[in-house]
Amino acid sequence: MAVRCRPLDEGSAAAWDDFVLARPEGTFFHRAAWRHVITRTFRHPSCYLLAEQDGAVTGVLPLVHVKTRLFGNGLVSVPFCVYGGPVAADADTEAALEREAATAMRKSGAAFCEFRFLGRPDCAWPESPALYETFRKHLASTDEANLKAIPRKQRAVVRKGIANGLVARVGREADPLFRLYAESVRNLGTPVYPRGYFRLLLDLFPESAEILTVEDGGRPIAAVLSFMFRNEILPYYAGGGRAARGLAAHDFMYWEVMRLAVARGLDLFDFGRSKVGTGSHAFKKNWGFAPQPLHYRHLLAPGARMPENNPLNPRYRMMIAAWKRMPLPVANWLGPHIVRGIG
Repeated sequence: MAVRCRPLDEGSAAAWDDFVLARPEGTFFHRAAWRHVITRTFRHPSCYLLAEQDGAVTGVLPLVHVKTRLFGNGLVSVPFCVYGGPVAADADTEAALEREAATAMRKSGAAFCEFRFLGRPDCAWPESPALYETFRKHLASTDEANLKAIPRKQRAVVRKGIANGLVARVGREADPLFRLYAESVRNLGTPVYPRGYFRLLLDLFPESAEILTVEDGGRPIAAVLSFMFRNEILPYYAGGGRAARGLAAHDFMYWEVMRLAVARGLDLFDFGRSKVGTGSHAFKKNWGFAPQPLHYRHLLAPGARMPENNPLNPRYRMMIAAWKRMPLPVANWLGPHIVRGIG
């Protein structure tokens, strides 16, 4: 039978997630609940496509229409996430999903459609310049082996954090994370997500999302929201206060995430993507992680240009510099209105 593509409905969400979990190219960011996270938080309409053949799921494609005056008009798989793109059991399904994406782009009036692949895809769409690389590494089965695998200079910083008597606590309280994250991204010149976004992630992924908070004398100084998927742990949103750097709290925090992963039988640490040439990119390399290029592909409407919504674009440099100087309460109020278009 021919491949049939249809919009995802609530009754098929479990089958969608089962397919994603079973496919090696499926990622946490392909999970069906992301459509609710993005729609409720940022008010972007979703177009999640389920491919079936002879009654069985053969592919999925999560798409979201991101349209703002400042950052343009596109269909993205998946915005606010590092990975995406179609997941297909065979070439016919993949081709069908790509055709449906092209049709959705024309009907929506979007200027482009973007697939954020983790691996190297067979997709024939043009690839954007390699701005991002991701960092993924298999963990050893013991803390001792994982500590030795960290390069010597970085290992010394981790030991400093341990010696400072910092304490790591795991929970689901979003407010301390938000305060620390908001301060960190303001200092980087980046708009903050709304507070409710973090609460919604915890609500919609109750078994797969949690927060590790680092405390000094009972005071939260760093925190990270991590996702768990299959054998992976993904520390995804992190932030630290002014005291965190001097106490090596960030290094201690990621070390504790590693220890937590090993204790739970997880053996792949996904440090997430970073832009090439940035401080976060160098930080992850210093931990002994090898960068892996991300292959983002784009289909462009006639006359459209490749999107360049990233901090390396000279168009945004003055905006970033001004944002770093903005009072934190103002940045926290204004940020959610802007960040919804960055994706």
